Amino acid sequence: MEISKLKTSRKRELQLEQLSPFELKDNLIALASDQQKKPVKTMLNAGRGNPNWTATIPREAFFVLGQFGIEECKRAINQEVGLAGIPQKEGIGKRFQEFLNRNKNTPGAKLLKGLFQYGIEKHNFNEDDWAHELAEGIIGDQYPSPVRMLKHPEVIVHDYLIQEMCGNKPQRSGKYDLFAVEGGTAAMCYIFDSLVENCLLKKGDKIALGVPVFTPYLEIPELAKYQFKVTYIYGSAKDGEGNSNFQYPESELDKLGDKSIKAFFIVNPSNPTSVEIADPSRKYLVKVVKNLNPNLMILTDDVYGTFVEGFNSLMNELPRNTLCVYSFSKYFGATGWRLGVIALYEDNIYDDMLTAIPEKDKERLAKLYESLTLHPEKLKFIDRLVADSRAVALNHTAGLSTPQQIQMMLFAAFALLDTENKYKKACNDLIQSRYNLLWEGLNLPIIPDPNRAGYYCEFDIQEWAMKKYGKEFVAFLEKNFEPVDIVFRLAEKSSIVLLNGGGFAGPEWSVRVSLANLNDEDYSIIGKELSETMQEYVNAWKNK
Repeated sequence: MEISKLKTSRKRELQLEQLSPFELKDNLIALASDQQKKPVKTMLNAGRGNPNWTATIPREAFFVLGQFGIEECKRAINQEVGLAGIPQKEGIGKRFQEFLNRNKNTPGAKLLKGLFQYGIEKHNFNEDDWAHELAEGIIGDQYPSPVRMLKHPEVIVHDYLIQEMCGNKPQRSGKYDLFAVEGGTAAMCYIFDSLVENCLLKKGDKIALGVPVFTPYLEIPELAKYQFKVTYIYGSAKDGEGNSNFQYPESELDKLGDKSIKAFFIVNPSNPTSVEIADPSRKYLVKVVKNLNPNLMILTDDVYGTFVEGFNSLMNELPRNTLCVYSFSKYFGATGWRLGVIALYEDNIYDDMLTAIPEKDKERLAKLYESLTLHPEKLKFIDRLVADSRAVALNHTAGLSTPQQIQMMLFAAFALLDTENKYKKACNDLIQSRYNLLWEGLNLPIIPDPNRAGYYCEFDIQEWAMKKYGKEFVAFLEKNFEPVDIVFRLAEKSSIVLLNGGGFAGPEWSVRVSLANLNDEDYSIIGKELSETMQEYVNAWKNK
């Protein structure tokens, strides 16, 4: 067998294969960095999903608003040493409009003016209340109040979620309660903990998990405090030509009809496969839940929903069952801001089920939350989430920082007021261009898929091997190499870092390429190097 030998032995690959792909990545980066020391090599790390673009206009608006906030503080107290007062409400609405008129040519002022008018015209906001919360929020001089989410930002972000997650066509009237959190990561932690704290999930309960999936969702259920029994719902469907489209077959969704499964956790569109649940699959899922398992709790992580045209979340299709987690990190290039929101429909099964837990648990929970309300038994699940996030006793100082909430609202307003979808088109065109360049480099035709978000590309080496060369070549690969061999080979020989799909409970021989964080031309290089590496395996097989 003639194929270049790697520094990393097969035995070592087998050991490292057990790690999360995000931990394995560090080993790959070290190998790629060593190769990078050669003058012709530049490391290309397509292993992480942090985008390399930013939404500038809402950030410009943030800094302009900051100037207004400072002006308002100085109106009350203004000492040369840098000591000022706090914004005063009376007449602040008029002063804000005058400020915007004076600064109308300043980048970001147009968005602020549009947002201010939007709140007044669409939601009948009181001018002084509205401008005062903007000024206080940007300055950050007060504790967040309400602790769950500031009054006006909640309304604006709610509109944004209806637009982006529900296609502006909500299935039901009524509203969603929102909890502003420190990114999608915090949302996941809070939800898992509160479901257990409130006896909606118990240690050892059965849950379902849509796979492939973001690795922490695989790891959290195994933690000692949860030890959930996991039923995997595999996105194993193929199209008519035998290509994986990563949809959930009806036979997989049928598993959710088992009433012993208490909760279903899903990333939609998925990570790493980057496809949304197709309409037929989503409709079938709705039917299974409504007919067979009406109390199934659903957690959907929809951070990539904005990258699919006409996206429709399960928060819209199954609002009573669904806790939706949305993060602003990817679409707006804001991972460092830590901006996320949990959305729960006001009429939901979580509140219903709290009334049905055993009396001894009700008594314990009443004791837990008695410092918050005279009627702790009536405390809604969304508010329990907030309290639990601060160990209940610190509920009065809970909440995402007010400047973060203001930036979140400005991102949302930017999308709401972009009626021609110029930003969305630019974002999605960028991702699609990189996807095309990757496949051109691979020298393979692109398979059309209307459900593709394209934020990542999941490429299955084994599927390619079977279709192009047959089962003998696949058997050769399986006998002579570990599934992670290709990511080590790319790192060591080409200074390219990709993540192994098996670490996401995806096809073992697949790799995940992030299309978000490198320059466009880099994806041609990655495709070409990936293709050449696969050809090395083919040549070794033919020589053997």
